[in-house]
Amino acid sequence: MSDRSKAGPDWFLRLTAGLFVVTGLLLAVPGARLLMLGGSPYYLIAGVALAVAGVLLWRERMSGAWLFVGVLVATVTWALWESGLDGWALVPRLILFVLLGLMLLVALIRRAAAAHSGGWLARVNLVYATALVLLALACVAWFAIDGPRTPMGVERSGVEHSAAASSGDGEWPVVGGSNHSQRFSALEQITPANVSQLRLAWKVHLGMPDAGMVVVLEATPLMVDDMLYMCNMRNEVLALDPETGKTLWRFDPRVDASGVILSVCRGVAHYRQPGATGLCSARIISYAVDARMFALDAKTGERCPGFGANGEVDLKEGMGAQEKGYYFLTSAPTIVRGKIIVGGSVLDGQHTGEPSGVIRGFDAVTGKFAWAWDMGRPDDHGPPPPGQTFTLGTPNAWAPITGDEALGLAYVPLGNATPDYVSAHRSAVMNEYTDAVVAIDVDTGALRWSFQTTRRDVWDYDVASPATLVDFPTPQGPRPGLIQPTKRGEFFVLDRLTGTPLVKTEERPAPHDAVPGETASPTQPYPVGMPSFGSVRLTEADMWGISPFDQLWCRIKFKESRYEGEFTPVGLTPTIIYPGYLGGSEWAGVGVDPERRLMALNVNHFAMYDQMIPRAEADRRGVKPFKAGSVPLDKDFAVQWGTPYATLQGGFVSPLEVPCIKPPYSEIAVVDLATRKTLWRQPLGTGRDSGPFHLQSLLPIRMGVPAVGGPLVTRSGLLFIAATQERTFRAFELTTGRLLWQDRLPAGGHAAPMTFYSTRSGRQFVVIPASGHFLMKSGHADYLVAYALPR
Repeated sequence: MSDRSKAGPDWFLRLTAGLFVVTGLLLAVPGARLLMLGGSPYYLIAGVALAVAGVLLWRERMSGAWLFVGVLVATVTWALWESGLDGWALVPRLILFVLLGLMLLVALIRRAAAAHSGGWLARVNLVYATALVLLALACVAWFAIDGPRTPMGVERSGVEHSAAASSGDGEWPVVGGSNHSQRFSALEQITPANVSQLRLAWKVHLGMPDAGMVVVLEATPLMVDDMLYMCNMRNEVLALDPETGKTLWRFDPRVDASGVILSVCRGVAHYRQPGATGLCSARIISYAVDARMFALDAKTGERCPGFGANGEVDLKEGMGAQEKGYYFLTSAPTIVRGKIIVGGSVLDGQHTGEPSGVIRGFDAVTGKFAWAWDMGRPDDHGPPPPGQTFTLGTPNAWAPITGDEALGLAYVPLGNATPDYVSAHRSAVMNEYTDAVVAIDVDTGALRWSFQTTRRDVWDYDVASPATLVDFPTPQGPRPGLIQPTKRGEFFVLDRLTGTPLVKTEERPAPHDAVPGETASPTQPYPVGMPSFGSVRLTEADMWGISPFDQLWCRIKFKESRYEGEFTPVGLTPTIIYPGYLGGSEWAGVGVDPERRLMALNVNHFAMYDQMIPRAEADRRGVKPFKAGSVPLDKDFAVQWGTPYATLQGGFVSPLEVPCIKPPYSEIAVVDLATRKTLWRQPLGTGRDSGPFHLQSLLPIRMGVPAVGGPLVTRSGLLFIAATQERTFRAFELTTGRLLWQDRLPAGGHAAPMTFYSTRSGRQFVVIPASGHFLMKSGHADYLVAYALPR
């Protein structure tokens, strides 16, 4: 019997054939462009073959089905060759052919049944076999995507408790757990054996912000003297009952929000004045985004009358005449030896004369100015002379600061000098301290040492995480160490007395062909003695999408762009920056179990797509610096007024607003500090709340979604974290990475959690704020959520 059926045209078969032709052309035409750029020939070949198969099927020739099977086999071979058994990488390569194969299966069965043709019916066996292959591939992909992640490096029995362990009193007196920022609790009531029984204890509203403000809850609460202290998105300070969440007092700083672009409070500080009693003997120190600092009585919330003027200090003094919204405070105050160490945030990317990155010390009792470290005036620790300002445009410290009470040092993570993507205008000291961690004497303001994590930064690689202080194990015994996470996903380990590396650190060549007028550093530092969670060099095969069409679009953009690996300088043509400024570690930093000597971390993997725009062209486009009330913030450009270039900036995403690089976009991991090996690492978060155009896919499949927030580790062997775009709070077994418990949050939890013990009920609580994040589209709320074991 001939291939052509005697039963007449079949509309479903022709529909299938037409889809084959259209799909083939949609692959072949851009595939030709990709090939011209030196990319993979697959899309052109597969597209042409698919279109020809469609024409043959339209003519009801069985050779069209055979040709499709050949394309399918070739596609599977090519997909496995490019991506192995990486399930998420296989999805866009195979999903289209799964769907087309199923349509062809239905069409051929319908045609065979209608024609009562033994010849056609026999050939349907071919399609059944194809369906089985597709099913097997789907199972393999599912396992690769959501299958178990085995521990890496060493077995769980390779870590033991240290004999020297403090008991802990169940409080959480500092945002990072202590001034060492280890985010560790010695509490052991909640364990890997019973954490699955955690239940909601209470959930309270903290207060929503004013309309139009871009806000997120990133504060870790404090628990001292049976009171919880927290700030909300309006910079109000609240004291809460830790058993119920009931508000005990609330302080409203009455923030002048005009010109404020981002209203964030990452926490408050608690200080107890030695030997004092009565009002303000214990006090809360807080910042407001309009650059004021407050001291409040810890019991009542009253302003401390002896602190500054009526309990507040204006932090704009010495900063010069600045536009509203250009200088503000976000991270929690750090207090060391009775000194409040103050950094600050600036509105990045606007112009060269932005506010100074000066670091200042203030007396925690009186609020009086104590000293300044101004890198432009390194030996002058007083305020600037009348009519002058602290040095403008210098690297600033917006991330949390860490303190060592015994050594009298504050460890300050610095960003890059403004604006972000150009460096020719920077002074020698700006280039010296950009992206450095510096140790400052808290008694005098003198610089003790500095260490730079990125040379001549033009990628917005601010040191965004607090340094974590540890007794770092070395072959010569424990050393007073400092772990500095970075946006690059590299973790530097330094001697905190001298700033010298405690692990092997080397300079490696870096791309340095910058745009005219710019000079890039020929080398960059790498801590090769620690595991790297940085970005591997991208290839065309790393491009991703939810379909072969947007994956093909991303491949074309990749080949059209400038990319020479990590540290590629932004060029006059579109340039891929990987890791991007959301990459690696962010402001919450890491958690360290000092007894097991384990470091818990979470990192992002995200690429940026940037381009330098000459000033004349930027002027033609109307690119101007932000000015409150008259010039809105241009979210597409780093304006960089006063330099030869503006920078067009954005994420490297497809037209579907899906990242162009393959998952995972975030990971969680644990590193053994003694062996310097990774115990385990795995993607963090599922795709449930993610999807094209920021729509929720509702697919609870682990992929690793963007995450901003940090971990909490406990002596009992637990790691708590929320952080992800997915609105979920999780607990993992610290030594293996086994997921033990999770619960849905009302919005994304983008702060680091904390834990405390309540003597009133005899219970350990775990607390996480849940507000969502404006960049991640993870909801919008104002909750503080507490969990505990059942009574």
